Amino acid sequence: MTERITRVDRPSYQELLESLRDTPQIKVLQGVRRCGKSTILSAFRDRLVAEGVPERNIFFKRLDEFGLPLVTSAEELVCELEEAFDRADSHTPSYVLLDEIQEVEGWERVVRSLHTRPATDVYITGSNAHMLSSDLATLLSGRYVSVPVHPLSFSEYLSFLEAYGEPSAEDAAFADYLRFGGMPGLFALRELTQEGIARELSAIMDTVVLNDVARRLNLRDVALLQRLLAYLFSTSGNLFSTNKVVGALTSMGRRTSSETIDNYINALEQAFIVREASQTGLQGKTVLAPLRKFYPVDLGLRNLATRFRAGDTGFQLENLVFNELIRRGYCIEVGALRTGEVDFVATRADERLYVQVTETMLGEKTRERELTPLLAVRDAFPKMVLTLDRLGLGVTEEGIRVANTIDWVLGRG
Repeated sequence: MTERITRVDRPSYQELLESLRDTPQIKVLQGVRRCGKSTILSAFRDRLVAEGVPERNIFFKRLDEFGLPLVTSAEELVCELEEAFDRADSHTPSYVLLDEIQEVEGWERVVRSLHTRPATDVYITGSNAHMLSSDLATLLSGRYVSVPVHPLSFSEYLSFLEAYGEPSAEDAAFADYLRFGGMPGLFALRELTQEGIARELSAIMDTVVLNDVARRLNLRDVALLQRLLAYLFSTSGNLFSTNKVVGALTSMGRRTSSETIDNYINALEQAFIVREASQTGLQGKTVLAPLRKFYPVDLGLRNLATRFRAGDTGFQLENLVFNELIRRGYCIEVGALRTGEVDFVATRADERLYVQVTETMLGEKTRERELTPLLAVRDAFPKMVLTLDRLGLGVTEEGIRVANTIDWVLGRG
């Protein structure tokens, strides 16, 4: 890459944090490691200063930053905070921004006490090893609001390319994004080569597996966890059966149980590295023992497991659309029908959207295969097919919208 810059802002997160500013809840930025939480918090601090908040009223501390004095206990952190509050302008709200708060033993007591302090707005991030959603529900019990942070969307990816002086044609950039994903740390590499990207993504994967899952749960069989994760990634988009996985591992001489596999998967989900979509019946009947699909949080991490091999573009597109729907705030299920499967049943409040994803719709058999399940759904909620095609787009006679995936992720269709 031709230019080194320190930060590229992500406006959607700044707008979200601004909308939560000065509300009583503790704001907790959550997401998979290295997805940009610390950078977003730093950008928010700069925005506060730019808008006129006195710097002495902003306590911003990265608790894992090299070269700074270590704050290892709640008592030490409280002392620093009290000194900062003494210096602050008492007529202006104070803002406390704590990055990697889990580095402080007893951090939850500090944060809970800050919640009771008048005119104090609190924002925290932390590694998922200590700050999973289930932990927060116990430790902060209703005092917080979660701010989900995701790897770069394709729109953000294009902004990063431009900022780093590496603009490219939209279709070419999309192909790279589909292959290598959108972890912001990739842009710190001197060159975006496959070897360099693989090393960066492997480091992220190792950190998540070893720190956020294995160490937290005190797992001894890390090899099994790594094998399971690689399996989930390489088969994303396929229906998953715990019993089949147990049987396959047993046949390979790796004895385990369904309970162990489900516990490992639950830990991976809580570390935000995979997300689940369960089957749902669309005709008023409950699906017995529903199967699930799992989708990696980032396409680069997914493709690392397959060594970036070509040939499964359809599954990569499906993963991309799933992540984008999650980013837009939808809850996702897989539609199970007698006549086929609807890739995604996406719900958000009182909205519902049925989505099929396919590489192309130009073949008549493929077109029929993708449209038939949607036509079998009898309600009036919107239905759409996303494809890489540039031809044959628009609305069918039955009211199903066929759109280009790139246009859709960029908000153009």
